[in-house]
Order: sequence, then structure tokens, then C-alpha cells
Amino acid sequence: MIPEKTKVEFRLINSEEMPPIVISYNDDDEPKVVINTHHKLWISLNRRTIAGIIEALQEKMDTILQSYLVEQYNFIKEDREFLQ
Repeated sequence: MIPEKTKVEFRLINSEEMPPIVISYNDDDEPKVVINTHHKLWISLNRRTIAGIIEALQEKMDTILQSYLVEQYNFIKEDREFLQ
């Protein structure tokens, strides 16, 4: 069975106050990417760097997730030892 692809919501805005790109989540807890066209020159000049951020971001998220999983596993082990 092939897992269903997660939907990603994309929005374009034009705001002097907002940063060039924001990644957050929508009301359904799905990823949302907001691209601010006010910064289109900067985004265009840095398009390859921005695309390359994905690999580094995946590594950082893996590090965070691995730390969390190890912590949760240690809690389970401690609980088991305490109950024995």
C-alpha cells in the first residue's frame, strides 16, 4: 500500500513586514509555505541556496527526532525498571 502524499499549502503574499519565506502549518496541521513576493529579488538571487537548505534541514530534523526518540526510549526503560 502506497502512503498518501502529504498536502502542502502554498501562499503568496506581498508584505514589507513579513520575512521572505515562512514554513508553518495550516488549520488541518498540514505544512504551509508562505512566499513573500515583496522579497522576490532576494528570493530570486538566492534560489539555489534556498533549494539547498532542504538537505541541511532534513539532517537537523533527523537530529532533533533522534534525540527525542532516544529520550522517550530511556523514559520507557526507566518506567520498566521502576515497575519491577
